[in-house]
Amino acid sequence: MKYLIVGLGNTGSEYINTRHNIGFKILDALANASNISFQDRRYAYRAEYKFKGRTFILIKPTTFMNLSGKAVNYWLQKEKLQADKLLVLVDDVALPFGVLRLRSKGADAGHNGLKDINLTLGHQNYSRLRFGIGNDYPKGAQAHYVLSPWDDNEKESLTAKIDLSIEIIRSFGVSGVANTMNEYNNR
Repeated sequence: MKYLIVGLGNTGSEYINTRHNIGFKILDALANASNISFQDRRYAYRAEYKFKGRTFILIKPTTFMNLSGKAVNYWLQKEKLQADKLLVLVDDVALPFGVLRLRSKGADAGHNGLKDINLTLGHQNYSRLRFGIGNDYPKGAQAHYVLSPWDDNEKESLTAKIDLSIEIIRSFGVSGVANTMNEYNNR
């Protein structure tokens, strides 16, 4: 059993601790906790994580957020995986900070990374874990908000929410998307 887990974000040191890079941050935490490391590969940094007989191919696209579909499509084909084995980790301004929502499919909700994945794959029938970053910004300042660092209040509970995200990734592979949604979406 093999799965492709895609953390969305932007490469470059200026983006490391920004809200928009939560997908990268979750995968980095999983790699650190598992003593694995990412290697620079085609269109992405790639690591392989094994858990309870499952193999999770972790990728952090190097194509930048708005062109994430290229990396996702390439790695699905390279690993010979169908979209039901794909989980995309993404920030979501429509959810309050720290709220996690797993969905088995859905629209891009205005997220440019998901929009590009949907266009490239030609469908939206893949799982995504939406990590709420809140929407505490003035009208017209969304881009600045998502590309800014976490505030002090968010930093206090960020590690616990990232740990919960890692639990969800593992459950996605072991128990399936429906069971994982039932278990975690109301926490």
